[in-house]
Amino acid sequence: MSSLRIRIQKNAPSGTIVLDNAATRNALSRETVEDLLEAFGDFHREKNVRAVVLTATGSTFCSGVDLKQWNEIPAGEEPLATWQDVTTELQELFETMLRFPKPIIVALDGPVLGAGLGLVMASDLVVASPRASFASLASKVGLVSGLVAPLLAFRMGASIASRILLHQHPVSAEQAYQWGLVHYLVDSEQIWAKGNQIAMDIAQTSVESIQMTKRLLNEMIGESTWSHLVSGAAVMATVCSTESASEGLKAFVEKRPTKFP
Repeated sequence: MSSLRIRIQKNAPSGTIVLDNAATRNALSRETVEDLLEAFGDFHREKNVRAVVLTATGSTFCSGVDLKQWNEIPAGEEPLATWQDVTTELQELFETMLRFPKPIIVALDGPVLGAGLGLVMASDLVVASPRASFASLASKVGLVSGLVAPLLAFRMGASIASRILLHQHPVSAEQAYQWGLVHYLVDSEQIWAKGNQIAMDIAQTSVESIQMTKRLLNEMIGESTWSHLVSGAAVMATVCSTESASEGLKAFVEKRPTKFP
């Protein structure tokens, strides 16, 4: 499949999903989330694809949720219910990635912001260039990283999650590599090749063994993460329906300083 937002490529034993909307710095609009769910569904059915590489075009891997679109979401008479629909869509994407039976290798060559961290933490292996960096800017616009928080805590522990979520200063690729957030640090021109090489290595192993190992890690050892994602989505929806979030989104769109109530 191909859309204005993503492209997919099949190069067995790997499949590649490319975030391809540089104009929005690959922001996660509701349509992009839907496209990604469809793409993972397509690769789920491809038996000769043993792993999926998730990468992006442009200077930014992912700038987070599409704040311009979120600013335009009508609150209606029941704003909380509306926002629950929006946050549940993101929750479904991250859970789909965690349950996806094949390893997901994310290949980064630029900044990862906000909900983009969710894409990284819901993946299994992380390849990055020195141009990658990691930051959560939710509090600057009155939001909460309700889905990123449990994923970060699951992968990296509460201490590193606190550093990334509470202090918005970006974490460099080198620091992330030292922490273990990044597994392979390579030059920019090598990120996809490294991801594909990992897929080729995986293709030499047992399908059943890899699938069960991923399930053991993400669904058994990480069992509590699932309930935390449900709670995180609810917290996100609650905060999105507040005056602070409304002001933060408007300030972002109007490119002005926030004036939180």
